[in-house]
Amino acid sequence: MENHQENRYVKRTQKDYTMSFKLQVVQEIEHGKLSTHEACRKYGIQARSTIVEWLRKFGSFDWENKTPSNMPKSPEQKIMELEAKVKLLEKQKAFLEQQAFVADKKAIIFDMMIDIAEKEYQIDIRKNSSPEQSTILKNKKNKQ
Repeated sequence: MENHQENRYVKRTQKDYTMSFKLQVVQEIEHGKLSTHEACRKYGIQARSTIVEWLRKFGSFDWENKTPSNMPKSPEQKIMELEAKVKLLEKQKAFLEQQAFVADKKAIIFDMMIDIAEKEYQIDIRKNSSPEQSTILKNKKNKQ
């Protein structure tokens, strides 16, 4: 049986939308990565009007004149945006640190497996030849 849960969106409530989430959605739409309808489907947002409201509040588009806004954002808006970016970067950093930790553990396990295999089968799996040794071997083969 196929798993159809991947295609279904999760119904969300207003409480679920953090500032960093809203700013991320607005940024993706303003950079042309998603349309408002695509954002609704991707993130499970129930109404397109919710996204339009976020675009009006946090976006860089002047909805009155229908042009990109040249007005500077208020210090409060800048602080909120920067705080949201910091939170997002902290989450990304924690995720990458976790991935690096797992990768290090895997490398240790693979090294142990190679060591065990070398002892069990009494063969050299790792190539430990230095560049000097490899040139000596090439010279010997060329002379023969």
